[in-house]
Amino acid sequence: MAYEWKFNPRPYSDEEAKSLLKDVVDAETTDWHYNTHHKGYVTFLNNIEKELESADLTKANGNWSDIGELKRRFTWNHSGAYLHDVYWDNMGGDGDISKGPDVKKAIEDNFGSFDNWKAEFKACSVAAKLSGWGLLVFDRLYSGRLLNVLVDEHQYGAIWGGVPLVACDVFEHAYYHKDGPARAKYIDNFLNGLNWGRINDRFNKYCR
Repeated sequence: MAYEWKFNPRPYSDEEAKSLLKDVVDAETTDWHYNTHHKGYVTFLNNIEKELESADLTKANGNWSDIGELKRRFTWNHSGAYLHDVYWDNMGGDGDISKGPDVKKAIEDNFGSFDNWKAEFKACSVAAKLSGWGLLVFDRLYSGRLLNVLVDEHQYGAIWGGVPLVACDVFEHAYYHKDGPARAKYIDNFLNGLNWGRINDRFNKYCR
């Protein structure tokens, strides 16, 4: 029986999102980005799970095979669904880092200051491809540090064991409807609207 992936709720209703996120993304984008785009990754994860049950493993090869393409698209959709969960969870706050005291201390210990972290995070997010992400991750399996990571698409550049704490979607669809090509402006608004209380909870849950 195929595993069933769940489309996770945001920590606020669709109606609440329109006002909570208005400085970062417009109401129309808030709706379709979550209810159509994000949901689509989960839908395709479930479609792939069903297809994998009947894929002919004996025909696997390094050029083209059903199993190869299904596994490649599994990674794409899995990463897309997961990073969007973090993205929505990050937003809906006032950007006040003091509301996340534990993660604030970790950021200061690893980057010297909150402002240093923010400047590097913004640069990573700006530098990602037109389809990519800026991420603050906890390098759980290797160095035990907080790192800013640039990821192209959903997975190219991700590190093994990296637990995303802050995820900024910089695919053009995330901001073009409101800000056009002004990616840096969108990232500033994203940072100013972070919910550090929820980020702090995530840090304590996964990074201790």
